Amino acid sequence: MQAYDKSSVEKELYPLKGIVTVLNTPFTKEDSIDFDALKVNVLEALEAGVAGVLVPAMAAEVYKLSHIERQNMLSMVLETVEGKIPVIGGAGEQDLSKSKALIKSYLKLGCKNILFQIPFVNENQFRNHFMELAELDPEMIMLQDWDATGYGLSDELICELFENVLAFRCLKIETIPAGPKYSRILQLTNGRLNISGGWAVSQMMEGLQRGIHAFMPTGMNYIYTTIYRLYEEGKSEDAEALFEKVIPVLAFSNQHLDISIHFFKRLLYRQGIYPTPNVRNPILPFDVLHQKLADKYIDRILRIENELKTQRSKKT
Repeated sequence: MQAYDKSSVEKELYPLKGIVTVLNTPFTKEDSIDFDALKVNVLEALEAGVAGVLVPAMAAEVYKLSHIERQNMLSMVLETVEGKIPVIGGAGEQDLSKSKALIKSYLKLGCKNILFQIPFVNENQFRNHFMELAELDPEMIMLQDWDATGYGLSDELICELFENVLAFRCLKIETIPAGPKYSRILQLTNGRLNISGGWAVSQMMEGLQRGIHAFMPTGMNYIYTTIYRLYEEGKSEDAEALFEKVIPVLAFSNQHLDISIHFFKRLLYRQGIYPTPNVRNPILPFDVLHQKLADKYIDRILRIENELKTQRSKKT
């Protein structure tokens, strides 16, 4: 592991700008992973213009997957992407030894970019856990700052790790609220730490105005990549108008992680990308009213996507 020497090394901003899609896991009727469907999803995401792929993470029902299943998913994605965009291997585990084993297997597969999702007990424990994983020497570390009820990691700890570990180049902020933390960390690191937004995608326009580099949502790739592109082209009103069309969708899907998983699996099924909308238990139920509402919002997404695809085809 390389240490960051401020006197002689200028840390480069990791080139992760745009939409990084977080993949759902497709399951067959027998509850095994459907790798053919996973490949179709990745190819569709590439066609939509995503800037990266994260797999497996929370949207993938990651803690219901065995290590072998996670490795096989990552291997399939790496093979499909063929180096066109970064692939980030999600290494979420509660146990340090299991995290190490998983990361070692990812590195053997040729995955250079690793997401650290580390349980937080206290800062000393977190720091030590992070440093032990960093010793495995991935080329790029993305740290997940996850706190569904509060502010997450302290600014001081984030900056300390950033200044001392050269590979730590990306931070995925998923805290409540996320916006002020985006701004603070960008300012504290002089914009050198690459910042991504995740679960706070409903505040996407705020995040873009605060200057974050990437968003990491699930699904709706054509819509998200178009919003990002319009904003980057200086067409912020057009970007916001498109975003406003999906706000009701996000209000429904983002009420709980399990509801989001159900919803986006159903979307992928309706898009013809996944042959089933199956999820893996245990998971919150998706009742009849949920299904009715989901189908209404999915109809909206499909209409918008078809319009965007038609516009793109006319331009080319």
